[in-house]
Amino acid sequence: MNSQSEQPQTQSSLESTVSRNQISGAAVVGTGFIGPAHVEALRRAGVHVVGIAGSSPGRAQESARALGVETAYPSFEAVLADPRVQVVHLATPNHLHYEQAQAALRAGKHVICEKPLALNSEQSAALVRLAAETRRVGVVHFNLRYYPLVHQAREMVRAGELGEIFLVHGSYLQDWLLYPTDWNWRLETEQGGALRAVADIGSHWLDMTSFVSGLQVQAVMADFQTFHPVRKKPRGPVQTFSGAGDGMEYEDVPIRTEDYASVLLRYENGARGACTISQVSAGRKNRLFFEINGSKASLAWNSERPNELWIGRRDKASEMLLKDPALLDPSVRDLASYPGGHNEGFPDTLKQLYRQVYAYLQRGDLSAPADFPTFEDGHRSLLLGEAILRSAQQGRWEEVVNH
Repeated sequence: MNSQSEQPQTQSSLESTVSRNQISGAAVVGTGFIGPAHVEALRRAGVHVVGIAGSSPGRAQESARALGVETAYPSFEAVLADPRVQVVHLATPNHLHYEQAQAALRAGKHVICEKPLALNSEQSAALVRLAAETRRVGVVHFNLRYYPLVHQAREMVRAGELGEIFLVHGSYLQDWLLYPTDWNWRLETEQGGALRAVADIGSHWLDMTSFVSGLQVQAVMADFQTFHPVRKKPRGPVQTFSGAGDGMEYEDVPIRTEDYASVLLRYENGARGACTISQVSAGRKNRLFFEINGSKASLAWNSERPNELWIGRRDKASEMLLKDPALLDPSVRDLASYPGGHNEGFPDTLKQLYRQVYAYLQRGDLSAPADFPTFEDGHRSLLLGEAILRSAQQGRWEEVVNH
């Protein structure tokens, strides 16, 4: 392993490193809720975590100590200058993604970026082009695809077990922003962007249902509501999902993003859909639910019971498939690390995503088709989100731009 005092590798030497199958180090940028989750999952996937960077040197040092990571980077630039790092994980606020991903690609690093990939589709399109130009791999962190039964559902659709897809519907519900005193940086458009609930969790629902159904959305009709037009922002820092503490001082802040959205969907094959997205649904901690109805059968899955897949029939009894590698399609079995009866959940989705990405990098053929969500998927997600926002603002059906 190279020492930190060595000079950064050139683009050509990085490419030869990939071809020799020596992807040896990752760095995580971001110390909030999801950054440490990246660190843990990388280790479980057998990837060496070289270091972590935060919003300040102090935050990086605190996280490095807590997580047992060897290097606390004083800055993002220090991450890019470290030749031990081949892959940069961006677990930072949305407004930083575009510039940080750009810089990492130009430094010769592969990038795994939290969603949304950027604040708008112009930026995401530029990142797609730059990843191609630099011959680096760009991944968007749609980790929720990686529940084993989500992949099983996809294989059943691809095998024709549902027949023609008629309906795709469901919801993604949370309650962590239920109270006007609940606060997070995502509420500020300068950091989170013009979309909030749709970009934060709705993007996962839309990505997952397109992944499973194999269908892309062509047009949308959206309705938004902001139930707390003014929220009380704590004067001190608050972690995601943590809420504000007793005795906290607040300031009133106007809110310009949606607490709730419902979206009607028209798919490319004539199928129809509907989804409801909410961050103010009491008792729903993190519930992504979808149901797909076809001409032969139906499928339904719920992220709060992720090891169960309901299969609906008309002419015989419906059934519940429990996660068990022995019962899954052969192409899916490798995504289930434990035997039947041993539940797998959210942390495992990160691990399985990283296993696929790093195996791809180790193989060294960057021209091969990717079997994970790429920057192209992130760009498509932003195009869809922008159509949803236009529809909510104008009160009409909007076509999804596909370029």
